[in-house]
Amino acid sequence: MTNLADFLAQKPFVFIGGLHRSGTSLIHECLRDHPDISGFSGTGVNEDEGQLLQSVYKPASVFGGPGKFGFNPRSFMDETHELVSDVSRRRLLSEWGKYWDSKRRILIEKSPPNLVRTRFLQALFPNSKFIVVLRHPVAVAYATKKWSHTSVPSLIEHSLLCYERLVKDVPHLKHVYTLRYEEFIASPQTTLDQLTSFIGVNSIALTREVKENINEKYFRKLEVDCEKPIRGWYLRRCLLRRERRTNAFGYSLLSPRELRDVGIGGWTRSLLTA
Repeated sequence: MTNLADFLAQKPFVFIGGLHRSGTSLIHECLRDHPDISGFSGTGVNEDEGQLLQSVYKPASVFGGPGKFGFNPRSFMDETHELVSDVSRRRLLSEWGKYWDSKRRILIEKSPPNLVRTRFLQALFPNSKFIVVLRHPVAVAYATKKWSHTSVPSLIEHSLLCYERLVKDVPHLKHVYTLRYEEFIASPQTTLDQLTSFIGVNSIALTREVKENINEKYFRKLEVDCEKPIRGWYLRRCLLRRERRTNAFGYSLLSPRELRDVGIGGWTRSLLTA
């Protein structure tokens, strides 16, 4: 990596982002299995996240961690950030380069807060592509609650804020592919084929286990909580207030098992894929 310009010209980058517990790790593992792709593995840090293997910018934990980082405006980074520089680019390549196989054609990095840092990463790596994974806000909320120690309404609001930030950022991106984790679960091989096509490599057979109905236990918890005295009334009110914003991504808080066409099949594909 002595000649940065040549290295960047030869090595396309793919950044994977999405809220914690949204399936980014599984997507990363599936793509990492490809013979033309190098991703982090065996690094010793949580889920082999690139944000924990560099010293250029602060990880999500500094801004509150899972279920909280999106509430801190400083966690949102774009091309105007003071850290966009050749120095930052070189340091990231040096630190991440220790864990990549530079002989592979494509280099990938996965960290949840990439969801709100796409423009920043693109400014550093103009050749980059982005894969963003969305998951039902209810599932994300209950799966994250044990870490954030915050309420379900707060966690749902956090998901929506981050997704809405993504909507604002996408028009500034050259190459971004969004998918809903629920659709990956329903058709994993088809989705993997679409992702490899987006990246620009041949398809491979899926070898990872993909579990079905992963959201069901969280939907049941929501139903139980909604029936509780007083607390249930407050929760139902919070869900109703956020229903329209949630519908914009093809999800529903009031009928969580519905996956609407307005999401990935229409609105997301037309507006969030460049």
